[in-house]
Amino acid sequence: MWFDAGVNLTNKRLLKALPEVMEAAEKAGVTRQLIIATSLEETREAIKLCEQYPQQLVMTAGIHPHDAEQAPESFADELRALAEHKAVVAIGECGLDFNRNYSPQDTQEEVFVAQIKLANELNLPLYLHERDAIDKQIELLNRYCDDDATCLTHCFTGGPAELERYMARGHWFGVTGWICDERRNSELMAALPSMPLDRLVLETDAPFLLPRGIKPRPKMNEPKYVPVIGAAVAEALGMSAEALASQTTNNAERLFNLG
Repeated sequence: MWFDAGVNLTNKRLLKALPEVMEAAEKAGVTRQLIIATSLEETREAIKLCEQYPQQLVMTAGIHPHDAEQAPESFADELRALAEHKAVVAIGECGLDFNRNYSPQDTQEEVFVAQIKLANELNLPLYLHERDAIDKQIELLNRYCDDDATCLTHCFTGGPAELERYMARGHWFGVTGWICDERRNSELMAALPSMPLDRLVLETDAPFLLPRGIKPRPKMNEPKYVPVIGAAVAEALGMSAEALASQTTNNAERLFNLG
């Protein structure tokens, strides 16, 4: 069994083929998926999907840094209400993205801090996005996160230096199909052996980050490709895919308190 710990199932490309996507995932042994929400609207849509597939789907509730500027003044109260739903197991995808700055940096920080505080209040893990903003992200987490807060660094692509800084805070790590791309995975491959195996989960980030090397090349990424990611990670770690599937599925269930 595999667990996709990060799929953008509200994306139109996946949504319009939802029954087929869910069936293909099941056939590939991907028995559970976590929907990433990046806005209030996506959080509401994800709730509907979780109610449609309650055995297979759980979700986050949050506002991505790209969407921070569009968040209404009442976003924190609205998120708090949405996070009451039983399918919500984490707050996010939230964080900082100083690479593209689709939202002003001060607005990103304000929306991020509000979500850190909400995660503290609700005792839920933080599902974190960070790009070119590690110094400020760690500063804000150190300042506002409860000492016992659980943090997942989603789609980790960094090297040993970044890994060490997040490990010092006790973070969990999500690895995606980035690991399959030999053109840009050298830093991640160097970090992987030092990554704590009991805090590693696998994510597709579908429909994005299609693992390189699948033939014929699909039109988009899907949860059914978690085993492709898993095979690459298992090979890099010198373990069997079966052992990795069991480990990462158990990890995800612990991380998201799924019993």
